[in-house]
Amino acid sequence: MSKEPDAVTVQILDKEYLVACPEGEQEALVASAKYLNHKMLNIRESGKVVGIDRIAVMTALNLAHEVIGTGGNSGAAGAQLDSCGQRLNNLNTKIEKALGNYRLAELN
Repeated sequence: MSKEPDAVTVQILDKEYLVACPEGEQEALVASAKYLNHKMLNIRESGKVVGIDRIAVMTALNLAHEVIGTGGNSGAAGAQLDSCGQRLNNLNTKIEKALGNYRLAELN
């Protein structure tokens, strides 16, 4: 029987998000959220991009560029990138869901 994921609170751009996280991966999630927050703050502070959605998209594009720039998808490195890509997709889905919930809360 598998245990339900734990909920972890992370802060991104001055907002708190409650994210489900498998047991044993909480530290990695918090580190990822801190890294994402740092990247998003840099983009917001540049003054060139306005709006949370645009900041999130620009950050995602920059992170994808960093991942792709690490060497392509061959051999063990490729498998690691594929795994990393899947984790990024999962994290992106969670972020999109949290942003959607945030937008709904703002409308109410």
